[in-house]
Amino acid sequence: MTDKINLHLVSDSTGDTLNAVARAAVAQFEESRIIYHRWSLIRTRFQVHKVIDGIEAEPGPVLSTLMDKGMRTELEMACQRLGIKVVHVLDPVLGLLQEEFGAAASARPGRQYVLDQDYFRRIDAIHYVLSHDDGQAQGGIAEADVILVGVSRSSKTPTCFYLANRGIKAANVPLVPALGEPDALANPHCPVIGLSIDAEVLIDIRRNRLRMIGGNPNGAPRHDSGEYVDQDAVKAEVLWSKRLCTRRGWPVIDVTRRSIEETAATVVQLMESWEARRAKSAAAPKP
Repeated sequence: MTDKINLHLVSDSTGDTLNAVARAAVAQFEESRIIYHRWSLIRTRFQVHKVIDGIEAEPGPVLSTLMDKGMRTELEMACQRLGIKVVHVLDPVLGLLQEEFGAAASARPGRQYVLDQDYFRRIDAIHYVLSHDDGQAQGGIAEADVILVGVSRSSKTPTCFYLANRGIKAANVPLVPALGEPDALANPHCPVIGLSIDAEVLIDIRRNRLRMIGGNPNGAPRHDSGEYVDQDAVKAEVLWSKRLCTRRGWPVIDVTRRSIEETAATVVQLMESWEARRAKSAAAPKP
């Protein structure tokens, strides 16, 4: 069994697709060590030759998303000569879609990154998150597609930015027992979703945060309370936020053992359920 390999990721665009595929696959081999060689924006034969030189210098399997037939052939021939396997990861999906559509793919590199309406929607969503982070600019909260609530350091901000990259305008509002229920959420027009986290894990996160900013890990940076990392206080804070969400009928996601990606995916599912219920309610006959 080999526990160390060179893995070459060859892309004619940013390489994001290959990175995601490689991460998902490699995660299933916990004991293995992968040395990544990332070759992005490969769009000329000269660049392909540099890639081949790199593969020859440090042999290892190749994952590719090259679309140009000439460059693909050159890479394949070189890998065959070196006895190295190459996989074009998009081919099965493209083949399936070509059969369904009855038309050939355009084979244009970076096609998913064109400056179209979706692209500008993502940029607009990112600007929105920047302006409405941590309860800021609450007057503009009516523009939100979703509102995330939760105690401090419960992953609201990174989740909002991840959602923004999908074109979703996500506002986040902190829940602070001393401040009571946020006025901005009295009559929400969009889904409100709570993020909760285990108190012990939250304390560790907050202590690390305080160390990073040079604060006192046994004190709090807000409201001059000494309760930011106090065990009893944090447990009470988390419990209060959960009860508030339950009372308001807001679904709660436990982010303790979830990645940002998993949390965001669950948020999208809850948004879709909310929209489905609203559409069903609107279609129901009036009494």
